[in-house]
Amino acid sequence: MDITTKNTQAPPPTPQPSVAQHKRNARGATRPGDRIFLGLARGSGIFLLVIMAAIAVFLTWRAAVAISKDEGNFLTTFEWNTAGNEPVFGIAVLAYGTIVSSIIAMAIAVPIAVAIALFLTHYAPRRLSGPIAYVIDLLAAVPSIVYGLWGALILVPHMDGLFGWLNDYFSWTGLFDWEGGPARSMLTVGILLAIMILPIITNVSREVFRQVPQTHEEAALALGATRWEVIRMAVIPFGRSGVISASMLGLGRALGETMAVATVLSPDFLIHGSLLNPGGGTFAQNIASKFGEADEFGRDALIASGLVLFVITLLVNGAARMIIARRKEYSGANA
Repeated sequence: MDITTKNTQAPPPTPQPSVAQHKRNARGATRPGDRIFLGLARGSGIFLLVIMAAIAVFLTWRAAVAISKDEGNFLTTFEWNTAGNEPVFGIAVLAYGTIVSSIIAMAIAVPIAVAIALFLTHYAPRRLSGPIAYVIDLLAAVPSIVYGLWGALILVPHMDGLFGWLNDYFSWTGLFDWEGGPARSMLTVGILLAIMILPIITNVSREVFRQVPQTHEEAALALGATRWEVIRMAVIPFGRSGVISASMLGLGRALGETMAVATVLSPDFLIHGSLLNPGGGTFAQNIASKFGEADEFGRDALIASGLVLFVITLLVNGAARMIIARRKEYSGANA
């Protein structure tokens, strides 16, 4: 009887290595392939840091040369004249235009992109979601100059109706006071940038929403939740960190976009209270439009403005990392 019992007993389960054991095994890799891969991965990370440091050193060095000869205040001057005997240049208008156009683009693109991603993953049938996703992928591959030409030839001439409506009903705010003229303004630039970053945010958000555990959605449905309640309680909390990351990718492109903005905007070095009147400028647009005709000192001044854009980008990405780290426990990724 005892022999039969021993033979029918199941063998004890094989203990699975823990995450810490996997990490120790990776650090103490003995196989040649593991050592090579570990060295390549570590070297790639170090090489990336070296490149970033080299870019920062180069920009700082050339910017210091230009700023030391600037007769105005680099941060507050509303002028860009580097060819005179007493060069005067500043980034006040460029910083304002870059930030304002990017905020407009994000305010328009992020809600629409998230809505499209939710539609493709939770509402649209497979026959419809596939072609729409394919078209969105194609939009992400369109060159910037094509968007710029489309904006200059199609978007700008057809903005008069929107500008007139905003002027009629919201001119009292001061932001939408339109004095007429071509619609080569910050609002037009923001709309164009929103169209450009929409595919990036949509694609990343769509992939994040697809990673939501099916058990989370089934549990919500079992409790009697509607489809919208499932999205609100299970899908969006899980994908919040991914949506923030996608938004930061789009914001990075909006901050550094060059040719599309240079094609659409009528630049000047004034800060306009209204978003509808022509004028303004951005860092990337100013560098693109003035680099070809600038002398050595003028290029150093443009590099100084590029350093500010570099710092802004680093701060934006750092803030995004902090937001993601604070909300990681609510994302559902560790469930």
